[in-house]
Amino acid sequence: MRIQEKSRSRWGRILVVAATIVTATTAATAAAPAASAVGVVQAAPSSQVLDYQFQWQETGYWCGPAATRNALTARGYYNSQSDLAGRLGTTVDGTSSSSEITRVLNEVGQTSFYETKVIPGQSATSDEIARLKSDVLYDIPRGFPLVANIVGQAVDTDGDSHSYWGGHYLAVVGYSDDGNTVKIADSADANGYGWYWMSTARLADWIAMRGYSA
Repeated sequence: MRIQEKSRSRWGRILVVAATIVTATTAATAAAPAASAVGVVQAAPSSQVLDYQFQWQETGYWCGPAATRNALTARGYYNSQSDLAGRLGTTVDGTSSSSEITRVLNEVGQTSFYETKVIPGQSATSDEIARLKSDVLYDIPRGFPLVANIVGQAVDTDGDSHSYWGGHYLAVVGYSDDGNTVKIADSADANGYGWYWMSTARLADWIAMRGYSA
């Protein structure tokens, strides 16, 4: 299968021949931020991308299992999408909510790190955008990708449009620009790349009326 990757620049796109699994490039290690001598954790790096193993979703309704798997691989867990679909209670109607994603991320990853965050309005408030950015800056340096439940249409930093009017799940696997831009692993990317960059504010609006695990 020919899998396409793209650079941050529209004009820098390249083609990469790969198998069905694509391993993303590591921009920085997933180690936790170092602590000072007095125990104060240093600020998060200005940019970081986790090393993860990408898979396209295996059915039209397994975006939840695929996003969960893409996130878990950054932590060294490689459950099949079929296994995760069973754990999530995924049906032909999809995965019911971010709460199920949170539960399985914690269960498989043997942690209590993840919580479910909700953006209930039709668009994200400034406080909700700031919270998402804070979650990204806290989680990614500690090696924990986020998983977002989105709906509707959004445009990435290359100007490519992504539409999921029936809803979709995505993994957030990195960030740049001090958390103002995030890298998304998308198991159903219609443009064929499987990942792209998007402003954190735009992602927050995409999550609106739904939630995310962080």
